[in-house]
Amino acid sequence: MLIRVDPTRHEPLADQIAACVRRAIADGGVPAGERLPGARELAASLSVSIHTVLAGYQQLRDEGLIELRRGRGATVRAGTSAGRATVVDLAGQLAAAARHIGLNEEELVDIVHAALTRRSPASAGGRTTTDKGNG
Repeated sequence: MLIRVDPTRHEPLADQIAACVRRAIADGGVPAGERLPGARELAASLSVSIHTVLAGYQQLRDEGLIELRRGRGATVRAGTSAGRATVVDLAGQLAAAARHIGLNEEELVDIVHAALTRRSPASAGGRTTTDKGNG
């Protein structure tokens, strides 16, 4: 797995590290159970602080994509799918786009909720989970 950071970008280095790993999981290049590079090793190879690497790994842990275990390092969480990593990545892009145009959290949540509850074209003639069966 290739992890790169660009110190000239406005995006924090920890975010760049997390994004590289997230994309590798989403692309199927890093399967569930695989160990990630050690924080010290990665920090040295990227010429960044170990705290920067750990911050990136903590983001991925908070997203449910990896597990961090003292003395054992970071591994891709069992059951983590490429699809989940893709959705997490898209959610980050969505949040950034919403911030860029000035949407607040409540407005963004309303938009996502509406998208999740909207019927798909394939189910337009059938029942949804909200139908009670009275019709």
